Amino acid sequence: MKVVLDNIAIVLHKPHFPENIGAAARVGLNMGIKRLVVVDPYKCDLTRVLKMATHEAEEVVAQMEVVDDLEDGLAPFRYIVGTTARTGSQRQTVRSPRAVAEELVSISQDNEVALLFGPEDRGLSNAELKYCHALVTIPTAGFSSLNLAQAVMVLAYEVLVAGAEPHESFTPRLASSKELENMYRHLTDTLAKIHFINPENPDYWMKSVRRFFSRVGLRAREVKIVRGICRQIDWYCDRRLGSGSSTERK
Repeated sequence: MKVVLDNIAIVLHKPHFPENIGAAARVGLNMGIKRLVVVDPYKCDLTRVLKMATHEAEEVVAQMEVVDDLEDGLAPFRYIVGTTARTGSQRQTVRSPRAVAEELVSISQDNEVALLFGPEDRGLSNAELKYCHALVTIPTAGFSSLNLAQAVMVLAYEVLVAGAEPHESFTPRLASSKELENMYRHLTDTLAKIHFINPENPDYWMKSVRRFFSRVGLRAREVKIVRGICRQIDWYCDRRLGSGSSTERK
């Protein structure tokens, strides 16, 4: 089983320098990844982008997707890998690029995968990492700050190499990020309604729920089941409160 590189994309969130966008396009092409998504770039001067992309990667730049919002940019993806140089209690278990890359071989067969990289100066925030199914840190010898394109190269290389080894595992088609985020919003409202989570700070309490579902890897029909349970709870709560039927959610 080989990794399906056409199902893998590099996603750059708020890159500051056009040259880094071009360099990421170039190294992505080196490793066989031709899809590039750029979210809310500080500058997107195509002249400077193409200077670093070189002639070979012009097609990658011409076809790159530029979006304003991270949630919208990640919406079609069914598995998202976030990169971080920082660890802490607010972040889920961080793994090595090689370990995650090996899993992506099976996942990529029938799922679109995003390799997500944050801004050069600060990386991805906790709020941005909530969209991720897995987190990776690139090991370094003390000095952990890597150039954005270097980080893209390391992770893309590991994906390419992992795909060259035989893999027999199977991963089903997973729910998209858009489906998951709609489910999480619905679930947050429902859990706050029954006082399972604190409505004053729901995002904090939902972190553990997100981590649990990320480990499980929900399929689209399983998302529908969770939302069906939420609708039934909403109906029962509204009936008890005498407020009529619950509000329909998309």
